[in-house]
Amino acid sequence: MGITPATAEDLTAILKRRHLTMMSGRAEEVHAGEFKARNNRAGNTEFVDFTLVDGTLRQGFKYYAALTDPMAKAIFMMFMISEVHPFTDGNGRISRIMGNAELFKSGLSRIIVPTVYREDYLLSLKELTNREKPDTFIRVMDKLQRFSGNIFGDNFGELSEYLKATNAYKEPSEGALNIIDRFSGSL
Repeated sequence: MGITPATAEDLTAILKRRHLTMMSGRAEEVHAGEFKARNNRAGNTEFVDFTLVDGTLRQGFKYYAALTDPMAKAIFMMFMISEVHPFTDGNGRISRIMGNAELFKSGLSRIIVPTVYREDYLLSLKELTNREKPDTFIRVMDKLQRFSGNIFGDNFGELSEYLKATNAYKEPSEGALNIIDRFSGSL
């Protein structure tokens, strides 16, 4: 997780290696470690044409490389990979792995998307894609990092109780994410 790309070539190599590891249980089915060989979509969203994936990531790397703030780099990386959707499957997971590597390398709290907040996360990505409005996505990522920074404990029982208190396990229709600041004990 401490490895982040220094070049566009690093970016594609790291992406492919991590995707292969992450999807090893379904390697043949999803062509783990290989960029998609045909176009993919989710609902009405069509992602980058498969013939343009490598070039789009290389161009995106230029913007990424210009950023200096670790959170900005993480957010950009997550968005870029989600937007390009370079693999047949596992794009959301690999985007979060790549973004979290930026945070980990800088000693910052990584980002976990709990079930109860998944729709907010996805809707903020869609708003950035369709309306070119990054504000909501940035706020969502900031909130998720604050939530994730409070996930710690000495044992699984303590951690599980905290996650239940935040509504992390609930479906979005069943509750809202409660961020509990465990350092001060306040909501």
